[in-house]
Amino acid sequence: MVRVIGITHDHKVDTGIPLEKIADATYTWCWVDFNMPTPEEAEKLDTFFRFHPLAIEDCLYVLQRPKIDYYEGYQFLVLHALDPDTLGAAEVNLFIGDKFLVSFHHQKLEGVDEVWEGLVNGAQKRRAWARGPFAVAYMVIDSLVDRYFPCVYAVEDELDELEKRGGHESVELLMNQVFALRGRLLKLRRTIVPMRDLMYRILNSQHIQGEREPRAYFADIHDHLLKLSEMIETDREMTADLRDSYISLNSNRMNGIMKTLTVITTVFMPLTLIAGIYGMNFINMPELNWQYGYYAVLGLMALLGIWMILVFVKRGWFK
Repeated sequence: MVRVIGITHDHKVDTGIPLEKIADATYTWCWVDFNMPTPEEAEKLDTFFRFHPLAIEDCLYVLQRPKIDYYEGYQFLVLHALDPDTLGAAEVNLFIGDKFLVSFHHQKLEGVDEVWEGLVNGAQKRRAWARGPFAVAYMVIDSLVDRYFPCVYAVEDELDELEKRGGHESVELLMNQVFALRGRLLKLRRTIVPMRDLMYRILNSQHIQGEREPRAYFADIHDHLLKLSEMIETDREMTADLRDSYISLNSNRMNGIMKTLTVITTVFMPLTLIAGIYGMNFINMPELNWQYGYYAVLGLMALLGIWMILVFVKRGWFK
């Protein structure tokens, strides 16, 4: 679907404009949104707009790293939106010129739709979009980045919950949950960090600075991305600490089990030796004919076991 809105000279918004009318003198600039376009509609990037083949290739063959390229008469941006369910990245491409904004995406995105509906319904302040296409591009980027926060907060909530119930579940289950959280954080990092780097490039670019779009707007988005990046790194460190703690806890439990088994084995080793000696079937064994031999051997074994346990207690083996 290709949808078009145009901004008139008196800052009114017209919708349902044919694509061929976007160059009409009635409009100061137009926004063309390729929303899940068909292959025939995608061809208009070349046949109608005459965009650079490399930019068109980046649109058609996803998933590209977030970036900004400069072409004659327009800038080309590759952005990433987040799927809140899978935390996968969805690509959004923007072509920004003096009199047009062209957005291209293969999926329906709430961030883009929100800005579109805001312009159509007049929810956005007139002075915001009256500055031109780059102002609306900023609003699209800001809307996409704002949707990163719930995804990061959801992971943080799960991490806090995992810390609270850490001592009430098996270590194996907790370790699986920690590794699952680290995997989700890695997905978030793969999207947010490149977007942060892109905003840094935009802030330091001389091609897009002007009176219509103050640097402060993109600095605000960059600050949001810095905050998100720091939250992700902090959460990754927390999951690493939890992982190490669970590994240490599991090792301590195994050490305790091995210590118990070692003590039991050590106590019964001499007792087994004595039982083995008197279990032999030799004829000339004087103790076999002794009336109290059975009781004496049992007593010796009991005393030997008690003595060894007392020695282990004194040495602190049971602490």
